[in-house]
Amino acid sequence: MKDGDKIIPIINKLQSKFDFIVGTQDWHPENHLSFAANHKGKKPGEIIKLDGMDQILWPVHCVKESHGSQFHPYLKTEGWKKVFKKGTNPKIDSYSGFFDNHKRQDTGLGKYLKENGVDTVYVVGLAADYCVKFTVLDAVSEGFKTYLVKDGTRAVNLEPNDFEKAIKDMEEAGAQMVKSEDLI
Repeated sequence: MKDGDKIIPIINKLQSKFDFIVGTQDWHPENHLSFAANHKGKKPGEIIKLDGMDQILWPVHCVKESHGSQFHPYLKTEGWKKVFKKGTNPKIDSYSGFFDNHKRQDTGLGKYLKENGVDTVYVVGLAADYCVKFTVLDAVSEGFKTYLVKDGTRAVNLEPNDFEKAIKDMEEAGAQMVKSEDLI
C-alpha cells in the first residue's frame, strides 16, 4: 500500500501514551476466497458474490505463517497485550477487528476489551477505507467511545475519494477524529 509504512513512526510514538494496547492481524489461509488468484480469470478490484455478499477481490496478502503476514519490522509490538487474528475462515472476509463481514464469527476483541475495563479505543493502522473503517464502526456499535487517529492510517483508495468517504462514514457513526499531535 502506498505510504503505508509512513504511519509506523506515528504509531510507535503514540504507544508511549497508552498502557493497554492490542493489535489485529490479517491471518488468511492460502485458499482464502477474497484472493483474486483463487478465482480463475478474476483480477484484484473486481467484485464477486461470496456467500450472498459482495466481495472485493484482493491480491494475495497476509497468508498465515508467511513473511507477508508479519507486522512491519519497525513497528514496536513488544508492549501489546494481545493480537487478534482475523480473516482466518477461507469462505468469508473479515475487515473488522471485531467480527467477520457477515458478523457470524467474533474475534473476541470486544469481550477482551470490556473484561479489561476498556471503554475508549483509539484506532490506527491499515487500511482506513476497509479494515480500519469497519473496526471503528464495530467499536462504536459495541459501545466504545471511539477515536480514529487520522494521521495514523492510510487508505487503499480503490476509488480516488475512498479515504474521505470512510472518514465521513466513521464520523456519521459517532467516531471522533483526532491527530496524533493532539495526543502526544
